[in-house]
Amino acid sequence: MGYVGIPAAVLFAHVPGLEHVSGFQRASSSSGYKVSMLNRGESPLKGEEPELEPLLAAAVSAGRFEATSDFSQIAACDAVTLAIQTPFSDPKDLLPDFGPLFEGLGEVGRHLQPGMLVVLESTITPGTTVGPARELLEAASGLRAGEDFALAHAPERVMVGRLIRNIREHDRIVGGIDDASTARAVELYAPVLTTGRIIPMSATAAEVTKTAENTFRDLQIAAINQLALYCEAMGINVYDVRTGVDSLKGEGITRAILWPGAGVGGHCLTKDTYHLERGVQQLGPDRLDFPADLMSLYVMARHVNDFMPTHMAHLVADGLGAIGRGLTGARVALLGWAFLGNSDDARNPPAEPFRDAMLAAGATVRVHDPHVEQYPGVPIEHDLEAVLEGADAVVVFAGHDQYRGLDPRRLKALAGREHPVIVDGRNMIDPDAFIDEGFVYRGIGRGDRNRHSVRRH
Repeated sequence: MGYVGIPAAVLFAHVPGLEHVSGFQRASSSSGYKVSMLNRGESPLKGEEPELEPLLAAAVSAGRFEATSDFSQIAACDAVTLAIQTPFSDPKDLLPDFGPLFEGLGEVGRHLQPGMLVVLESTITPGTTVGPARELLEAASGLRAGEDFALAHAPERVMVGRLIRNIREHDRIVGGIDDASTARAVELYAPVLTTGRIIPMSATAAEVTKTAENTFRDLQIAAINQLALYCEAMGINVYDVRTGVDSLKGEGITRAILWPGAGVGGHCLTKDTYHLERGVQQLGPDRLDFPADLMSLYVMARHVNDFMPTHMAHLVADGLGAIGRGLTGARVALLGWAFLGNSDDARNPPAEPFRDAMLAAGATVRVHDPHVEQYPGVPIEHDLEAVLEGADAVVVFAGHDQYRGLDPRRLKALAGREHPVIVDGRNMIDPDAFIDEGFVYRGIGRGDRNRHSVRRH
């Protein structure tokens, strides 16, 4: 019952002909609270999620949805979907942490009944559905996949802030271990879609599709991030260049140029490249024809995006250096802990390695986020003015709407500094307005402004 499971369950509960939907959630100290919240019709997901809460409340009120920690109720289901995170503890060894997913598969297997459909929605290493997942289900149930029960992979394709819309409108990739399993999964998902269509394929092809689409997006982000670093070095504005590149339109011309930023976070893009890499190492290591002396283009893109929080730290140090200050003893106001604007999703936030770097350099850091309630080991404050008070450097990490309205005069008064530093990682503010007020400005890709002289008042 998370960012994928909750909206999926709610939409299934509104499908005519489906009598009841159960949402399963472990009664853990960190997540068990979700059960009672959901059964009150209240979404545990904060931030802006259009339609989710009214649909949830309606489903609970009608008795069509209930959350539970009683996994024995799986035995009463006709279909079970699993949406459990699959992170990498250390991407260098290409070993994902499948522990929670395999635990979930074990629970399903222990209660699996003949005729059931089991669908993995989690992003997984190619080969997992026909391999470990199948083996775990068969071992726990004593049943045979493809004979006694159907098994498929239908990867989620959602973005926080538009969960309901994405499930309805995005095409759905569905891949079974055999034709019958694919057909069963198509039957399950088709009624949920509005404009989206079903694209059937094999289970392994579906796994590759999901990992590849996120890998390609990560690659596109790395391309614009690298261009932003180049533009900074050459003293020009990356956004001017981006507008120029994006202006070329016509048949056969595709640019898909994205936006640079302070780093890539979240649960998907930070790991799915490694699932794809692990898949080819497991399924085709002897057949892969690729230059032996080159790093994977996809892994290199990951490294570029992982570097951006470090670059943000460099911009802070450079800005402070322009006024003769160092990082030791500096007070940093970090604005935005969520990885995505107007969201509470703080999984793998790029702000975290930046904060770690600041603390290691001897700075103190206060974190503000209007949506994130808490994060392990990091105090999150909700009073923006309190965080800005006394700041030597203000660093914008998330594209929350609240930060677009930052007033340079008010911010300078709160900071109480003659020349406070502001570092914009999401192109949220007008550089000239802050420079004119005496700020030292630094921004991702803003080579045209990063070299400005300090305005004395």
